[in-house]
Amino acid sequence: MGIIAWIVLGLIVGIIAKAIMPGRDGGGIILTAVLGIVGGFLGGIIGKAIFGVDLGGFFDLRTWLLAILGAVIVLAIFRLVTGRKART
Repeated sequence: MGIIAWIVLGLIVGIIAKAIMPGRDGGGIILTAVLGIVGGFLGGIIGKAIFGVDLGGFFDLRTWLLAILGAVIVLAIFRLVTGRKART
């Protein structure tokens, strides 16, 4: 896949991940795209390590499922790191 495909995939996957885990997150469209792109890479690593499969092309179902899985994990980690601090 080319860089434009990764950006488009990342944006769509980031939106899907935020829909799966709704909440108040900062950032906008760029953060959502970065979340999806990083999630796609993480999903590829998970797919290779656990299932022994690589990410396919843009229209491959396993590419989308692994990228969504990775994006949800990245979003959960992001929320843990940037969670609201208790006021004193």
